[in-house]
Amino acid sequence: MQKETQKPNFEFIAMMAALMSIVALAIDALLPAISNIGEAIHSYSSTDNQLLVTMIFLGLGVGQLIFGPLSDCYGRKPVVYLGFVLFAIASVICVWAPSLEVMVLGRILQGIGLSAPRTLAISIIRDTYKGDYMAKIMSFVVAFFILIPVIAPAIGKLILDAFGWEAIFYIQLFFALVVALWFWKRQPETLKPEYKIPFTRHVFVDGVREFFKYRDTVIFTFISGLVTGAFLVYLSSSQHIFENQYDLKEAFPYIFAGLAISIGLSTFMNGTLVMRYGMRKLSVLALAVFCGIAILYVLLFWGTPNPNIYILVGFLSIQFFCLGFMWGNYRSIAMEPIGHIAGIGAAINGFVSTLLAIPIATFIGDFIADSVWPLFAGLAICGIASLLLVISTRKRRRVALTN
Repeated sequence: MQKETQKPNFEFIAMMAALMSIVALAIDALLPAISNIGEAIHSYSSTDNQLLVTMIFLGLGVGQLIFGPLSDCYGRKPVVYLGFVLFAIASVICVWAPSLEVMVLGRILQGIGLSAPRTLAISIIRDTYKGDYMAKIMSFVVAFFILIPVIAPAIGKLILDAFGWEAIFYIQLFFALVVALWFWKRQPETLKPEYKIPFTRHVFVDGVREFFKYRDTVIFTFISGLVTGAFLVYLSSSQHIFENQYDLKEAFPYIFAGLAISIGLSTFMNGTLVMRYGMRKLSVLALAVFCGIAILYVLLFWGTPNPNIYILVGFLSIQFFCLGFMWGNYRSIAMEPIGHIAGIGAAINGFVSTLLAIPIATFIGDFIADSVWPLFAGLAICGIASLLLVISTRKRRRVALTN
C-alpha cells in the first residue's frame, strides 16, 4: 500500500472504467456481427464461431502474465501504452483476416493487448485504495463500465447495418485512441519509484511464490474463475440462443442490453452497501441466490423445450443481478493481502481465473445447440463449486479465531 486512502473523484472512476471498457467493447459490439463475419471468412458453424468470443479471453489471461510483472518493474503507464499499440496491430489483423484461424489469432492478440489496460486499471486502484473502500471503488468502476455492454451490441448492430462488420473494429480503435490520450494527459503514475521491482528472471517466480502464500487470495481467485466461466458460457452463446433458438435477431441487442443493466444496477448497489455490510457478506449472499436460481431452472425445465422468452430473461436477470455483488468483491478480497505486489498479483489473479473460465465456457458451450438448459446446468455447477470453496474459507477463519 503506497498511500493512505484518499477521496475518490468522478474522473478517476470514469477513467478506470474506460480502461476496462475497451475489453467489453471489443467483445460485445461484435456479437451481432458474428454470423456475418462467419460468412465473410467462410466459417458456417455457430459453435466454431463462438471462438471469436472465447479466444479473446485466452489472450486476456496470457497477456496479464506479461504486462503485470512489467508494470511492477517499469510503472503502470508505459505498459498500458504498450498494450494499446498491440491492440491496434491485432485489430488490423482481424479486419483483413481471410479465415477463421487468422481471425482467432487476431482476437487472441487483441486480448493480449487489452490485458494491459484491463489488469493495470485494477493495479492502479489497488495502489490507491484498500479493504472495503477498494471494493466500493471497484463497484462504482464496474457499474460505470457496465454502460458499455448495455449499448455495445446495439451500436455494433447499427454499424454493421450501415458500414459492415469491419467498421466495428475501426470504432474500437478510435475509442482506444481517445482513452489512451485521456489516460496520458490526466492520470499520474501510481507506482512510486521506491516500490518498483528491478526486472530479473526471478520477478515472475518470486511473485508467484508470494501470491500462493495467501490462502484467501488463491481461493477467491479460483472462485472468480468459476464465476467468470459461468458468465462466459452465456456471453459466447447469447447470439446463438437469441438469434437461432428464439429467432430474435433484431431484438437481440436490446435483450442483451436489458440483462447488462441488471448487472450494472446490482454493481452500483454493491458500491453503496459494501461499506455497511462488508464485501464478504454481500458476495456470499449473492452467491447463494445465484446457485438457488440456477438449480430451480434446472429442476423446472429438465427434459422440456425452451421456456417462453420472458421466463428465460427473468431467470437470467436474477442471475446477473447476483453477479454484480460477486465480481468486484471477489477480486477485491483476492487482492487485499497482496497490495505489495499489486501488478503481478492482479496478473496472476486474472490469468488463473481466465485459465479456469475458458475450458468451462468451451465445454458447456458445446452442449447449447438446441436448448438453454445446459447453460443453467453449467451456472449451477459453477455456483455450487464456488459456494463450497467460500464455506471452506469461512470454516478455516472460525478455526483460526478460536485458536
